[in-house]
Amino acid sequence: MKLQEHQSKRIFAQYGVPVPEGGVATTRQEAREIAERLGKPVAVKAQVLVGGRGKAGGIKLAETPEAAEAIAAQILDMDIRGLPVRSVLVEEAADIASEIYLGMVIDRSAKTPVMMASSEGGVEIEEVARRTPEKIIKLTIDPFLGLQDY
Repeated sequence: MKLQEHQSKRIFAQYGVPVPEGGVATTRQEAREIAERLGKPVAVKAQVLVGGRGKAGGIKLAETPEAAEAIAAQILDMDIRGLPVRSVLVEEAADIASEIYLGMVIDRSAKTPVMMASSEGGVEIEEVARRTPEKIIKLTIDPFLGLQDY
């Protein structure tokens, strides 16, 4: 199963993890309406199941609802690594002191889930994996026991 950012944030929120307020837009007008409702600067983020969205121009900040509308129009007209952008997440912009990367994948050879984490998160995680893979922690999860307290 692959989850888009807005889907994973909804799951986080259900478990009490704080996430920025926002909404998903499929048109530039919807993006503007969400930004107007939030009433503060927003991030407009392409919702595609591929890495490198930021580097490709698929994540931008907007100070006003009008800017959010214009940015959404640009992003909704993009293809990122061959995938058309059909929706954008419009959410409160955040002051970021530090970023982490957290992800889960299925190790097909071992047939188990693997959780990955790095303090070197953000738009460069693919670069971190290539240059300094030791900065990415990998935890194999027993499918019968699930995550365990350590």
